[in-house]
Amino acid sequence: MSDMIALERRYAARNYDPVPIVLAQGRGAWLTDTAGNRYLDMLSAYSAVSFGHSHPRLVEALCRQAQRLAVTSRVFHNDRLPVFLARLCELTGMDRALPMNTGAEAVETAIKVARKWAHVTGRVPDGRAQIIVCEGNFHGRTSTIVGFSTVPQYRTGFGPFGGGFRVVPFGDPRALEAAIGPDTAAFLVEPVQGEAGVRVPPPGYLAECAAICRRRGVLLIADEVQTGLGRTGRLLACDHEGVRPDALVLGKALGGGLVPVSAFLAREDVLGVLQPGDHGSTFGGNPLGAAVGLEALELLVEEGLPRRAAELGDYLAGRLRAIDSPALREVRGLGLLVGLEIEASVATGAQFAAALRERGILTRETQGQVVRLAPALVIGREELDWALPRIEQALAAISPCEGARS
Repeated sequence: MSDMIALERRYAARNYDPVPIVLAQGRGAWLTDTAGNRYLDMLSAYSAVSFGHSHPRLVEALCRQAQRLAVTSRVFHNDRLPVFLARLCELTGMDRALPMNTGAEAVETAIKVARKWAHVTGRVPDGRAQIIVCEGNFHGRTSTIVGFSTVPQYRTGFGPFGGGFRVVPFGDPRALEAAIGPDTAAFLVEPVQGEAGVRVPPPGYLAECAAICRRRGVLLIADEVQTGLGRTGRLLACDHEGVRPDALVLGKALGGGLVPVSAFLAREDVLGVLQPGDHGSTFGGNPLGAAVGLEALELLVEEGLPRRAAELGDYLAGRLRAIDSPALREVRGLGLLVGLEIEASVATGAQFAAALRERGILTRETQGQVVRLAPALVIGREELDWALPRIEQALAAISPCEGARS
C-alpha cells in the first residue's frame, strides 16, 4: 500500500490529497483496499457510483458494447446514441439532449447555449448575456465556472476571468427577481447544494424561482449532476416541487459508475438555436457511453431506485437525528444525500471522516464542518443498520467527554 501512495505522490499533480488507503476492488456499496480491509462506501464518488460498484448489468452492457463498437466521431451516426437520447428525453420530459462526458462540460454547454438563445431570440445583444448563479455554487472546475465560484480557493491564482455572471444568495427568490435585468439570459441553480454542505433551500424556493423566470422571460437551468437520477428520492430533485426547468444538466450517475457520461437537455426552442459546428466533443455521444447510459436509465426505472432512495433516506435521516451527541450540530438532506454538520467547537469534519474510516466507513468532509453520507442507491437497510452504530461511535470518539467514557 505504501509504495502505491509514494508512487502517486511522486508523479501525480498535488491537486488532490487522498486519504491514506489504496482501493483495489468494489462491489455494490462496498470497497476493499489492497490490504484486504473492507469499507462501506458512503460517498459513491459524489453520486457517480449511484448504481454501486461493478453492477453486473452495467458491466455486461459495457463489455458487450466494447466488443462491438466503442468510439466514433459524431460526424457519423451510431446505433446506440439515438436510443439512449430518446429514453433520456422520455424520462426527463425534455425535448432534446446534447451528450457530453463530464458534468463540467455539460455546464459549459448550458452556458454557451443560454447565451446563444438570448442572442438568437433577440432578448440580449451578442456579447452581453448575463447568467445569474447562487452563492455557494459548485458547477465544476473549468476556468469559466470557477470564475463565478464564491469559494476563494477555487478562484485564487486562476484569473483573469470573463464576466457575464451575477451571484445571488441561495434560497432567496426575491434576490433572484431583483437581480434580473435586461441582459439576463438564465438562472443556473443546483436544487440542493451538495459541495456547499448539503444545503437544502426553503420549501417552495425552486417553484417560486421557476415562476419568476417564466414571468421575466429568463431560462431556468437546473444543475442536477449530483442530485439527478434518483439521488434525492425522486428522478430529479426538481420533481419535489413539481418544477419542469427550461433546461437540465445531468452527469455522474448517468455513466453507471463505469464511464463518464453527461448531457445538457432543454426545450426545443432552446437547443434549437445550435447549428452544425457550433459545439461538439470528440467522445461526447460515443456508442460505449450511450450503451452504458441507456442501461443505467433502465436500471433506475426497473429497480425503483428513486423510491428506494426516498424510503432509505428517510430511515437514515431519522436514525441520525435520534443520536444525542454534542458533536452533531445538524442533520439535513433529501433522500440518500445527507449532510452531517459537526459542531466546530468539538471537532472538524475531517476528524469525523477519519473516525468513520477507522470504523469501516468511507466518506469525506466538505466546507470544513460537513460530512456527506451519500451511499449507492442499491444499498440495503441491513447495511445502513451496520453503519449507524459505527457513525454513533465515531461521533463519540471525536467528542472529548464522550470519548473519555467510551
